[in-house]
Amino acid sequence: MNHDNPLIVQGDSTLLLEVNNRLFKDARDGINAFAHLEKSPEYIHTYVITPLSLWNAAALGWSPEKVIKNLEQFSKYPLPHNVIQDIHELMGRFGKLTLDNIDNKLVLYSEDSELLSQLSTHPKLSSLLGSLPGEGTIEVYPQYRGIVKQLLIALGYPVHDRAGYVDGEPFEITLKETCSDGSKFTIREYQSLAAESFTGSKSLPGGSGVVVLPCGAGKTIVGLAAMSILNRKTLILVTNITAAHQWKREILNRTQVKEEDIGEYSGESKEIKPITLATYQILTYRKKKTDPFVHFGIFNRENWGLILYDEVHLLPAPVFKFTAEIQARRRLGLTATLIREDGHEKDVFTLIGPKKYDVPWKVLEKQGWIATAKCIEIRVDLPHSEKMRYLSLSPKQQIRLAYENPFKISVAREILQRHKKDKVLILGQYISQIEVFGKEFGAPIITGATPNLKRDELYDKFRLGEISILILSKVGNFAIDLPDANVAIQISGTFGSRQEEAQRLGRILRPKKDEKQATFYSIVTRESRELDFAMKRQLFLTGQGYPYEILYREFE
Repeated sequence: MNHDNPLIVQGDSTLLLEVNNRLFKDARDGINAFAHLEKSPEYIHTYVITPLSLWNAAALGWSPEKVIKNLEQFSKYPLPHNVIQDIHELMGRFGKLTLDNIDNKLVLYSEDSELLSQLSTHPKLSSLLGSLPGEGTIEVYPQYRGIVKQLLIALGYPVHDRAGYVDGEPFEITLKETCSDGSKFTIREYQSLAAESFTGSKSLPGGSGVVVLPCGAGKTIVGLAAMSILNRKTLILVTNITAAHQWKREILNRTQVKEEDIGEYSGESKEIKPITLATYQILTYRKKKTDPFVHFGIFNRENWGLILYDEVHLLPAPVFKFTAEIQARRRLGLTATLIREDGHEKDVFTLIGPKKYDVPWKVLEKQGWIATAKCIEIRVDLPHSEKMRYLSLSPKQQIRLAYENPFKISVAREILQRHKKDKVLILGQYISQIEVFGKEFGAPIITGATPNLKRDELYDKFRLGEISILILSKVGNFAIDLPDANVAIQISGTFGSRQEEAQRLGRILRPKKDEKQATFYSIVTRESRELDFAMKRQLFLTGQGYPYEILYREFE
């Protein structure tokens, strides 16, 4: 017992962490691997230990003893006995069931033959399983490999999949020492470790999993490094055409791959090449909800050695169904955050793979690999005439009115005045709102309706300094390479989405040549539902260690 420690571990597996304690940062870093941040007000942060958080820690090599030791190191009081027991119980379930390839048969194995026997009679599992080839093993029909894993994790038993992968068609992918643009190319240590953690070794084989790195930390480089280790035909799934074009530029710039060996599979083109870039949108396209997915065949039509999921936290739900059917292919997910607002975290863990590598944002900031950032929330009242109208509206209408508060234009104007020499992104949710801002500040806007050629033209002008303000709708949440952007102004967002907050902050985190600090502003309407959403979004930023300053702006 040490009353100077910052952590209180409660019997319901919640953790209370004192912010104003000299050991706060050490404790936060010590529990991040196995606990999720739930709340982060000024003085006490609340974490929760969940089955999934413990299974991810187990997949990273953490033992129950290590988790308990970390908790004891920072706890004020003795750990509740039931929490200790739950940690042992839950982490003990990871690997209790394994999938193996024995005599060219896919089998589910467990030392607990009674557990295996009970599971084999489960009504949802029995039709997916075959014979009992040996003690403690039961055959799994290969086409049901992913579905069986999904069902078992839903029952509380995450499967350790060691059945291996098809090699896929060979295709040489060599990294350059000098990029096509003349710059020297060196893979950073953490990028190399991330790629190696995915591909694995003879003693610890890899082949499926997720790498979590901040926006701007070079997740694309991790993907290229993994591709160069495997040297196989690769399918890269991306959020949109802009992201596909960025991946293509990076592949051509940093590898020996020729342009004719890179294909684009999208609404605009249907090329299949040794390296193929496909958008999530085209994969989930169907004419009617009851129709089959037209382009699903791309997954199995070719002999891929690797399927790479960019921005895996944005993976559309139908793609999980596809992924469940291709568990014999190597799968790498890249993301800035494992947070999903749709509750599909378990599907990412089960079907793409466990978290293989993770580096806290502030660690990379300290090392100079991403820009330092300051987060400022500016709270402003509604105009007096709108306050009365706000109370008479439906909840949905109230949210819209709060987001489109006209006083936000005045606040944005003040921010732009303060950052005249900076490269500024204004990020919004509603098209009508960003059109008003575009007209007010004479700045170009990009929405989902903006043609891809026009988008690329505006992005290039921003990179070249021909324009210094760019206004983006939700398209700004996705992969956009604008390295010189150092100020973001968020005027509206997706109802408290933490994953969106991660993406938007990431737009300004690439290291700056002049080492300027990045500044992330959020303009929020007071006494409204928007403020509730803003407080939820703070969770991500404070959880990554960013100071969050709150200011008030009053208008007559």
